[in-house]
This record gives sequence, C-alpha cells and structure tokens, in this order.
Amino acid sequence: MASDHTRSAILAAAERLYADRGFGDVTLRDIVAEANVNLAAVNYHFGSKDELIAELFVTRSIATNRERLRELKAAEEAGGGRAPIEVILRALVGPTLRGCLGPENQRSTSARFMIRASIESVPPIRRIKNREIDHLRKFAGAMRRSLPDRSDVDIYWGLNFALAMAHHTIRESERLTKLSEGKCDLDDVEDVVQRVVSVATMALTAGKAEAKGLSKVAAR
Repeated sequence: MASDHTRSAILAAAERLYADRGFGDVTLRDIVAEANVNLAAVNYHFGSKDELIAELFVTRSIATNRERLRELKAAEEAGGGRAPIEVILRALVGPTLRGCLGPENQRSTSARFMIRASIESVPPIRRIKNREIDHLRKFAGAMRRSLPDRSDVDIYWGLNFALAMAHHTIRESERLTKLSEGKCDLDDVEDVVQRVVSVATMALTAGKAEAKGLSKVAAR
C-alpha cells in the first residue's frame, strides 16, 4: 500500500539522517526532503519528531532484546533451569556488542543509529529505556538463580555495570583504538564480548570479605 511505503520511506530517511548527523541537527523538514514526502505525511504517521525517534529506537531495541532473551532461555534450558553467570552475562551484552561493533556493523545505518542513540541522551529514548525494563528483570532473575548467595543489591549493580561496560565500549570505541594505538582490536567482537563478560563475572563472584575490604580502602 502507498501509505505503508510512505511510512517506510520516512523511517529509512530519518534513520539515515540521525545516524549521520545526530538527533539535534536533523529537522522534520530535512527528513521530508530526504524521504521525498510532504510534512503532512510525517505528522500523520508519527505526530512529532519525538515519536519518530521513539519508533526507530523501539524497532531496533525489540530485535536486540529478542535475541538476548532467546540466548538466555537456551542457556537456562541447557543448565536445567540454572545457567552459569558468565553465560547469562554473555546473553545480556553479546547481542548489543555484536550489533554495533565490527567493520560491517559499524558501517550499517542501523548500527550507527543505535550508536548515536547510546551517545546522545534525548528525551524520547530516555523515556523508553526507563519504561522498558521487563527483559532486564528476567536477566536479574536468572542471575539470582545462578548466584543464590549474592544479595539483590549485588545482582542489580552487577547487571548495571555489565550494561554500562558494553555501552561505554560502543561509545568510546574510536578513542580506545587511538589510545591503545590499535592494540585493542574492536573488530574482534567476540574478544570484546569475552572481556566485558570476564570483568563483570569477576565483580559478581568476588568474595564478600574482599569487596568489603576494597570499600574500606576506598573510603580512606
């Protein structure tokens, strides 16, 4: 249908422009010109620039979260309902890192859009991130089953730090490459995933006495 084609053209044009120039520098008129449609069509299908950004982000996020949950389910089924913590963390951060890093993904419009979404904290994306947390609750539950001796607070911090490492690595990949003079290979995505998982696993499985000791040292 013509209406579906127009909607798809608007989404594709918006994603390209946002990926290339960022959210603040792109206007609805820029998108209209890129998609070769009129402004009324954008207003009809999306209502506002914020709703258009939200639609794009939700579409991409759904695919990532679906893959996360698929890997989590497979891991728990293989473990008889209880997966190793490192496998859970790999399911959590792997799809995000694989979707944005690597020579092919970095050139794709969808990957560049999601990298831009990670860098620029715009209101519609913040609202979605704060609202759509059900899939993260499932990971927290799996982490509790894997590490029954850890407190809920430890589990939530561990989940948060794992996500933070993944997103920071995506945002700062160019700087890390320059800083390490190319020694840190961001194109070796599976190595990046393993490094993030290893650090997050160490943080969650460290002895409580050791963690308390580090807290006291830091307090001094």
